[in-house]
Amino acid sequence: MNPPSILLIDDNDQIRALLRRVLEEAGYFVIDAANGREGLRQFRQTPVALVITDLLMPDSDGLEVTMTLRRESPHVKIIALTGGAGEPNLLEVAKLLGAHRTMKKPLEMTELLKAVQQELQEGPLKNESGSQEAL
Repeated sequence: MNPPSILLIDDNDQIRALLRRVLEEAGYFVIDAANGREGLRQFRQTPVALVITDLLMPDSDGLEVTMTLRRESPHVKIIALTGGAGEPNLLEVAKLLGAHRTMKKPLEMTELLKAVQQELQEGPLKNESGSQEAL
């Protein structure tokens, strides 16, 4: 049985490496990308069950990635991340555009792993049941 696959998109090399290591140690297969454009290219080559994307990046930010994924592959789960303190509504906008969950950096790794596990177990999108909550 293959482990669930995750695409991790973040322009910060250190954060991307840390998250990749944590997710792989938890048993997930991780593909990573340094920006949104590269992330979308990776997704089109190797579709995954879950995308974790930073929102503030050069070369196609996380909002663009979320909108594109929602249009091209509505079934994929998306967790949007940001450390941008100057954009308080950014996480809300990400949810409106189709992110299933949003999380603020710095991340608590146990909370991230819990969110990843829940998203991968939930199956098809859930609407109006109240089960989608922002972390």
